[in-house]
Amino acid sequence: MTDYSGGLDVRAAPILAGEQGPGDRKQRSASLWADAWRELYRNPIFVISSLMVLAVISMAAFPTLWTDADPERCPLVQGFDAPSDKHVFGATVQGCDMYAHVIYGARPSIIIAVFVTLATTLIGATLGIVAGYYGGWLDTAVSRVTDVFLGLPFLLGALVFLALLSGRQNIWTVSFVLIVLSWPPIARIMRGSVIAVKSQDYVEAARALGASGPSIIIRHIVPNAIAPVIVVATLYLGGFVSAEATLTFLGVGLQVPEISWGITISQGQLIAVSGYPHLLIFPCAAVVLTVLGFILMGDALRDALDPKGR
Repeated sequence: MTDYSGGLDVRAAPILAGEQGPGDRKQRSASLWADAWRELYRNPIFVISSLMVLAVISMAAFPTLWTDADPERCPLVQGFDAPSDKHVFGATVQGCDMYAHVIYGARPSIIIAVFVTLATTLIGATLGIVAGYYGGWLDTAVSRVTDVFLGLPFLLGALVFLALLSGRQNIWTVSFVLIVLSWPPIARIMRGSVIAVKSQDYVEAARALGASGPSIIIRHIVPNAIAPVIVVATLYLGGFVSAEATLTFLGVGLQVPEISWGITISQGQLIAVSGYPHLLIFPCAAVVLTVLGFILMGDALRDALDPKGR
């Protein structure tokens, strides 16, 4: 270890009560995540919700594992068919197999949710770190920009932006609009967490020993400030699945011939009340269970990382 004390071996110096050495800091950080993991795998809610999420992800990634039916084969003669041995979930308005549409409809929702969550977390966390750690005019600039975007109503803003892109809606345009409107809360949360962490003794000690700003951020700030952001990002996954289905249902999201839960719900909403409830029950159940799985997983993760907040 480099001697920063002008001849006194730091390794030989005793750690006074209340002080923390680098090893204690690493042990504490490792213990936090280790304790959280032990709490999670013993939590039945987390296990069940994780299995639900994994099932939906497997539908999106490997739909042929769940069905061998062709979702684009739609004989009009079997339109509105009720659930039967031939079609376990019945048929859609166009005569497509409803079960196949539910399975294949998971793909765009999961792609959008994962991509938007990763991008939103990266943008928001980066801006939050810069604002919280450096402060000054950077903090002021980031905070004011964040306030502007927070002032935009999420659903109304998404409707307006996607309406302006009429005829060009696809997975990536929907993702772009959701990213633009969703990063400010992450930035706010990360900023507050960084401000709380940067005043800790171990950060001051690292700064006194000559560590650079980027080094302190990477080695000390991020590992100890990222937990709230991870929890919110997990909840965001379910929120973006719901947002995509809502925007598509309202006609400004994904468009035919894309297979999506929102499109299936939109096409069946008027016919379902005429004696064909399966047109809404199954795609709506897919959305609800997917969102519920992500929310329950996020709640369990929050409790594991912050037991005092229960």
